[in-house]
Amino acid sequence: MSDHKTHFGYQTVDEDEKAGRVAGVFHSVAKNYDVMNDVMSGGLHRVWKHFTITTAPLRKGDRVLDIAGGSGDLSRGWAKRVGRSGEVWLTDINSSMLTVGRDRLLNEGLALPVALCDAEKLPFPDNYFNLVSVSFGLRNMTHKEVALAEMYRVLQPGGTLLVLEFSHVFKPLKPIYDLYSFKMLPLMGKLIAKDADSYQYLAESIRMHPDQETLRQMMLDVGFDSVNYHNLTAGVVALHKGVKF
Repeated sequence: MSDHKTHFGYQTVDEDEKAGRVAGVFHSVAKNYDVMNDVMSGGLHRVWKHFTITTAPLRKGDRVLDIAGGSGDLSRGWAKRVGRSGEVWLTDINSSMLTVGRDRLLNEGLALPVALCDAEKLPFPDNYFNLVSVSFGLRNMTHKEVALAEMYRVLQPGGTLLVLEFSHVFKPLKPIYDLYSFKMLPLMGKLIAKDADSYQYLAESIRMHPDQETLRQMMLDVGFDSVNYHNLTAGVVALHKGVKF
């Protein structure tokens, strides 16, 4: 048992226990992940991802690392942006999620390199990628600062990190958002995915994730030279952009 503690939603757990518990959540939700994303967000997750893909500073032939790539939505977009001469890696720490993403892309005729890996210990060389992205995965990582430092390490000078993640909603909307998160999300999880607990964890993990300014400072602290962010849907989601000079 570890002497170091961390959060799993609102629960305090040993650091070495969190990864296994998060893995259990995503093994459970993998098959219904896309359906639940559409239902929970009213399809807005597709808009958020489209904004991320279209605003990224990419050129044909660039190299991209998609961390916590889930069902492959960003990887598909990156592959279109960089073309046949480019290189896009789809990665995830969860084998169930990675399998879903890989199979979806293969069914669409898109064969990308795939790797099962931990964002805190990326198996890639220094200064390799032009762009690194992580979409709705950073909040589940035990040591976020370690993962961010790894993302910085594998980026080329001039490269960009994009973090698309649930964030802190504008204060006037917080009561309504809380009601939706803690009442409706678990109910939808129960009815659609037969799994209320995983969606209770989702609501709690969002509240425990750093707010927009805190995450910006964390990215600066690991070495990024310039960091800004865009609030999307009144702060329900934020897209952070960090540049390595």
